[in-house]
Amino acid sequence: MPQQLASPNRVSLFGADLDVLRLRDAVDHLQQWIEQPGATCRYVVTPNVDHVVMLRHDPRLQAAYRHAAMVVADGLPLVLASRLLRKSLPERVAGSDLVPATLAAATPEQPTRAYLLGAGPGIADLAAQRIEATWPAVRVTGTYSPPMGFEHDPRENEQILERIADAGVDLLIIGLGAPKQELWVHSHQEHIEASVAVCAGATIDFLAGRKKRAPRWVQRMGMEWCHRMLSEPRRLVGRYARDAWVFPQLIWQEWNGWQPDTAGPPSK
Repeated sequence: MPQQLASPNRVSLFGADLDVLRLRDAVDHLQQWIEQPGATCRYVVTPNVDHVVMLRHDPRLQAAYRHAAMVVADGLPLVLASRLLRKSLPERVAGSDLVPATLAAATPEQPTRAYLLGAGPGIADLAAQRIEATWPAVRVTGTYSPPMGFEHDPRENEQILERIADAGVDLLIIGLGAPKQELWVHSHQEHIEASVAVCAGATIDFLAGRKKRAPRWVQRMGMEWCHRMLSEPRRLVGRYARDAWVFPQLIWQEWNGWQPDTAGPPSK
């Protein structure tokens, strides 16, 4: 069942219901959920343009979004599109901003126990060291980099859930990439023993210092995608070219009352 939502004020865009929240508001909700856990893990998704392109024809991803406790726009193009469509979102809330801000909100009186799931071997361990050095009120109680294809291995998934349960987790930071991280947390939500999980993409790599975010002025211009593409051209050029072609079509469809395909691809 869907958990308590971050905000009763949501706008429907591109097949997802997005919370009308600023970063500070989102952090406040995560802190509240950490301090007052629900019956099951509440999870957060942070869609960008690439996510909404995938979302339009993927019923499993649509279901993951419907059950998310918080959905915030990680991408200035989504924020600008929301204003064009008169469904204004107040600002971009990137996962790579939301996670550090939530860690920074921990205090000695209200410490946070974090677990890092994802990134390459050794990267999460490096991120854990940097997190604890930067935010003394945060203790990283575990890290794990799953092997390729782990999501299809029931035994491996059972062991991951056991690792999380044994670690005593307030905040689960998931860096498995989209849509794998969203599908995984939705599939295992009932068994994840953590107060909150954030699907955070490359955030663990950023926290480890293995990947560099764009300068703030580039982020403010909405050009962080360009910085990332130039940093990882082989992986991202094709994806961003596809998104640049499809996203304007999605805006036009949204303007004309488009509804997501919830039936999935036709059977052969």
